[in-house]
Amino acid sequence: MTNTSALQTFIADLGDIPVATDPGTIKLKSRDFFWFSPILKPLLEDKRAFAIVRPRNRDELVKVVALAARRRIALTTRGGGTGNYGQCVPLDGGIVLDMTGLDRILETRPGLVKVEAGKLMLEIDRELKPAGWELRVFPSTRATATIGGFICGGAAGAGSITWGQIGDAGAVQAMTLISMEETPRIFTLEGPDTMKAVHAYGVNGIVLDVTLPTAPCHDWAEAIVTFDSLVDCARFAQALAEDQIIAKKLISVHAPGISAFFKRIQRYAPVDKALAIIMVSEPQLWAAGVHARAFGGTVSYTRDAAAAEAAAFDSLDPIPPLYEFCWNHTTLRALKVEPDITYLQVLFPMGKNIETLAWAEKEFAGEILWHLEFQKRYAGFTNSSLPLVRYRSAERLQEITAKLEANGLKVSNPHIYTLEGTGWKRIKADQEGLKREADPYFLLNPGRLPSLESAHALTAGTMAAE
Repeated sequence: MTNTSALQTFIADLGDIPVATDPGTIKLKSRDFFWFSPILKPLLEDKRAFAIVRPRNRDELVKVVALAARRRIALTTRGGGTGNYGQCVPLDGGIVLDMTGLDRILETRPGLVKVEAGKLMLEIDRELKPAGWELRVFPSTRATATIGGFICGGAAGAGSITWGQIGDAGAVQAMTLISMEETPRIFTLEGPDTMKAVHAYGVNGIVLDVTLPTAPCHDWAEAIVTFDSLVDCARFAQALAEDQIIAKKLISVHAPGISAFFKRIQRYAPVDKALAIIMVSEPQLWAAGVHARAFGGTVSYTRDAAAAEAAAFDSLDPIPPLYEFCWNHTTLRALKVEPDITYLQVLFPMGKNIETLAWAEKEFAGEILWHLEFQKRYAGFTNSSLPLVRYRSAERLQEITAKLEANGLKVSNPHIYTLEGTGWKRIKADQEGLKREADPYFLLNPGRLPSLESAHALTAGTMAAE
């Protein structure tokens, strides 16, 4: 823990760079949605930064980093604070670095955008749209998530049904980072090397900007489709996913009972029905309806692309954009009704996902409500899941995890705040090597790589003794 004198000196040296030290702002900016987890909540609830610093441009950011490195002050970077595992919670006090002041689009050309890390994802799409382009993937927190936060702390979202996850090859073209040193270095990762910093929680370099592939805009219409059973709903979703003629942005499936948490759309989704929420190219919405009827589904609600866009960009409809009922927004809405609910992160086996779902629904009846997100995964399509779990104990969560994994599902534990132990969502790249290179004093978002940090502390202590 950095001593108070060093922190006070650091703040005095910032000059006119915006800084907040009032308790309200510190509490607000020292947390994210870790409280989704009953295990993380008591561990992280009282963690606070000493101050929140918000640089407005690259030069101010470099100054902040240099001053913090000289004083050996921990920096935890923060975007919109929409993460779920305490990614931006300052475990070691120090300073929270609010990146939202760096919010410019730096370059656009057909199929590519280069943008500063603090830009909100909804605003990126708003600026790209007049030229006919859009981000390939965005989270359900599109309105409040920054692009840097999504790349460093997210994984997938709307668009993953066509474009996969941010950890897939080519999903991130390049990243500009700043090293945590007395004289910070600005360096670029390109191609496969970007994976060293993707989904790394900002532990191994401060992301200044990212370069991403973009996709041609579609007029995305929205629809709700209801089914008598979850399995029939999932079969429809799989068929729609595999239909390469229909352009798709979202296929989200929800078990009977989940619509009880969706007050604004419940009249279109009776509680005893399973439902699919989809976004497809408006001229092809009728073709999605053909798939729905083939599996016994009823299209209960549609919104054309203009109205859907107005709901997303300008909040001009009492019903929010339908993607805000999907991904981890499903969990958020459930928690507002049943505070004892929590969740897991599960990947279903490709080619066996429907039969595995049938087993899982029966095996955990009354305890788990299955919520599925269909995705493109390399050569095919399957679904991941953020199932709603009625929480009993940490031990029971472990039992559920073990049983799921014994039956061919992969579980990534959302109830830990470290990068270690995150299972199938961990990026396979030399993130630890970049940590040693770009953060030699181990000051960036400490506590996320405990085994590496312990080894560093031991080595540093030995060298000091010598």
